[in-house]
Amino acid sequence: IVVVSGLPRSGTSMMMRMLEAGGLPILADGERGADIDNPKGYFEFERIKHLEQETDKSYLRAARGKAVKVISFLIKELPDENDYRVLFMRRDLDEVLTSQQKMIDRLESDDADAGAEAMKEAFRNDIARVRVLCRTRPNFALSEIHYKDAVADPAAASRAVNAFLGGRLDEAAMRAAVDESLYRNRGKEAESESRPTRSEP
Repeated sequence: IVVVSGLPRSGTSMMMRMLEAGGLPILADGERGADIDNPKGYFEFERIKHLEQETDKSYLRAARGKAVKVISFLIKELPDENDYRVLFMRRDLDEVLTSQQKMIDRLESDDADAGAEAMKEAFRNDIARVRVLCRTRPNFALSEIHYKDAVADPAAASRAVNAFLGGRLDEAAMRAAVDESLYRNRGKEAESESRPTRSEP
């Protein structure tokens, strides 16, 4: 099972879109439709969100040979009966927080603001837990993909992902699935890198 994971707002939907474009079947139900935050869709399978509460997880066998999106917090709940190739999306934590807060504001959510530093610490711990889990469970393999790098050089990202998954995907189609215009909440470093450089007269 190819697991696309990461923190909220870290580029997991983009990676699912790349994999689908590249020819890998995905496990998604379309229950959560596209919106202003993800104009090209979320590629989610709703039942996955309840992994922590469920005892019968045999339905995940249907994801064998496919890609499924699982948030980082729930990676530990995946059953041992399957082998997993985890594509873990990494993104600047300030960008994650900014993007998440904008989504919360748009949805008028009542989620409490735990404070940026506290949230960052929780996110760092979550990333560390995933890394340890994937190193210590023999049925897990992990590849970390940085969102900013994938947007800046989708060809390189497509090559890396394809190599990790066995080399059978259409890299050109994967590359074309990356839409730089959707990288809207950029950190200062990313903003400066995205500006065209002026040549000296």
